[in-house]
Amino acid sequence: MSNSESWAIPEEALKESFIAASGPGGQNVNKVATAVQLRCSVFKLGLSPLVYARLKELAGSRMNSEGEIIITARTYRTQEANREDARARLADLVARAHIRKAKRIKTKVSRAAKARRVEAKSQRGAVKQMRAKPRLD
Repeated sequence: MSNSESWAIPEEALKESFIAASGPGGQNVNKVATAVQLRCSVFKLGLSPLVYARLKELAGSRMNSEGEIIITARTYRTQEANREDARARLADLVARAHIRKAKRIKTKVSRAAKARRVEAKSQRGAVKQMRAKPRLD
């Protein structure tokens, strides 16, 4: 997303820890902690209440009760690549939270459309009336 650069995340809001990763790397994954767990304190970002609500919704289970977003990146074989991936994903999440949804504009059914619908209903009723058994009065 192109907006991710405009929402720079302050360093004091981030905490990183490196953990052992599964996935690519062969025997290297048993020896080196290449996966990164990035924790971002949402309250230190200084977001407006609306943006915070959207971020909370977008983050889902990645946000804990202390108001931290936890992103784990283990796709790549190096710490640095996983670190960049986690930061990019966090920046993308924050940028998406800043995008407002367009308000829905209520539309009104036209009088002609209502007339067509009523006409179609009466025609359908007439067809069904013709299927009925003739009444002997």
